[in-house]
Amino acid sequence: MEEVIEQLRELNEPVPVPLDLPDEETLVEIQEQILIHLPYDLREYLLQVSDVVYGRYEPVTASDPQSHTYLPEVAATAWSLGVPRELVPLCEDQGDYYVVEEDGTVLLWEADTGEISEDETWESVWHWIRDVWLES
Repeated sequence: MEEVIEQLRELNEPVPVPLDLPDEETLVEIQEQILIHLPYDLREYLLQVSDVVYGRYEPVTASDPQSHTYLPEVAATAWSLGVPRELVPLCEDQGDYYVVEEDGTVLLWEADTGEISEDETWESVWHWIRDVWLES
C-alpha cells in the first residue's frame, strides 16, 4: 500500500483546481448518504490519495459534491444502471464500473452485459490501483 501511495504521489498531475482530501467526518456523511458501509481499503484510498489526478482513469472522490467523481453521485448513477446495490463504485470507465465488495475485493461490472466480469478481479483497491490505474 505504501509503495502504491508513493507512486501515485510521484505521478500526480498538476491541475488548475486541485481536489482536497476528505476527513473521517466527511466519509461518515457519505456513508449516510449512500446507505452503505465503505470498505476499509476504499476509505483509506479516499483519505490518503483521492486528490491524485493521473492518466485516463478518474476514481471516485469524497470532498467536492460538485465534482463529477463525487462518490454519492457516481454511486447513484451506477446503481441506476444496474450495478448491484451492495457494491460501491470505485471508478467509471466508458460505461463500465470498477466496484468494491464489502470485503474489499474489486470487480468489473460490464455495462453491455449488466454482469460482473468473471475474469476481472483484484484483491483490494490497492491492487486495482497498481494493476489498472497506474498501468493505464
